[in-house]
Amino acid sequence: MESPDNKTRALCRIGDRSTSDVVVRLRTQEGRDEWILDSRNCVEVYCQESELDYHINVLRLFYDSIDCSVTDVCHGVRNTLGVLRVANELGCPQIIAACVDYLEAVCWEETEEEEILRTIPGMGSQAEPILARLQPVNTTAIVRIFLAAIRFTTSSPSSSLTDLKTSAQEQLEYMLTEDDDAPLLTADDQIKSEVRACVNNLFARFTTLVESLPCKTEEPVSETGKLQLFQSYLTDLSWACQILVKLDIMREFVMKWMEASESIVKAVDLASPEAEILESRLKIVEITAKILEPIAYGTAILPTAKRLKMVKVWLPFVRVVKPLIDAASADGEGLALKMDGELWQSLESAFVSIILALPSGDQAEILTGWLQNKHIRYPDLTEAFEVWCYRSKVAKRRLASFGVSIV
Repeated sequence: MESPDNKTRALCRIGDRSTSDVVVRLRTQEGRDEWILDSRNCVEVYCQESELDYHINVLRLFYDSIDCSVTDVCHGVRNTLGVLRVANELGCPQIIAACVDYLEAVCWEETEEEEILRTIPGMGSQAEPILARLQPVNTTAIVRIFLAAIRFTTSSPSSSLTDLKTSAQEQLEYMLTEDDDAPLLTADDQIKSEVRACVNNLFARFTTLVESLPCKTEEPVSETGKLQLFQSYLTDLSWACQILVKLDIMREFVMKWMEASESIVKAVDLASPEAEILESRLKIVEITAKILEPIAYGTAILPTAKRLKMVKVWLPFVRVVKPLIDAASADGEGLALKMDGELWQSLESAFVSIILALPSGDQAEILTGWLQNKHIRYPDLTEAFEVWCYRSKVAKRRLASFGVSIV
């Protein structure tokens, strides 16, 4: 049997004249006037127009949901926030607790999250659990998740995990990016060492694959099943370059790419017809552009012989690939084979800077080859040619005026 109190509560209904003793009159600045109870004793409550329905819901809960279960009080994040605001204003601890339990447990959309941040901080300790998911994480936890992600993204997972890998790569880059906020992670020597090791392992797998690629007299690479893996490695290495640059540890990878350059170019030239491996060629150009930039601008210091080698290996490769990409794009067959125009320009500028830092005799050899090549338009070495001409013409006079002996 119900207790007397429960029986009494069961007989009370909002809006029932026979059991009502108070009128709650909700009024807004816009003029809306809502009568909740019909009686001679009147209590007026003023609220914003946007909050009126939430006030009505809370007042109904006084009668309809005495125990304030979460399912009775909460119907979606936005509605629950509205109810919570009113319950906090009117001092209703049971309703507040039900709203807090709900908001702490469910997922939020981005717009809802912003509204929660505007609403909750001023409500005191009872509402604090709602914000637990938004609190900063300690550095140790950040480092652990960063290292776990870098190991996964450079482990060459199966193609079925490509989407997961790509997403993790994006988040790693975001963690290290300075935008409106400081980077989430400041890398120390331990983190840099771990990243180097992961990228070195990835590159080792890549070079092993390069060595195993068949030549033209054998089965084409596309038919051996290795092409997809080859392209995957290149994509991962291109992304890894961005991480290495952000951590200022690019030099070791520059050296490794330089040492493997001839093998890479040779393998690609012999592995398959140009059309089948054009996407891979483009990705190689992207990586090479990222490698040449630190060499060109002094971030990675290489001896003269190694810089000359990079120009002699990659200048012919790039000047052949560029028209192939342009032709494929013009035919409508290469919609996915496009490289950012700024990257092509950056690559050209890097070649010019590297060439101009070489001995004048090496410059002359490179420029002669450029002027005799049918692909003279790209890379355009006009600037290097102009500087070389000026330096060569005034060399004897300039050196003599400063007392420098002529070799």
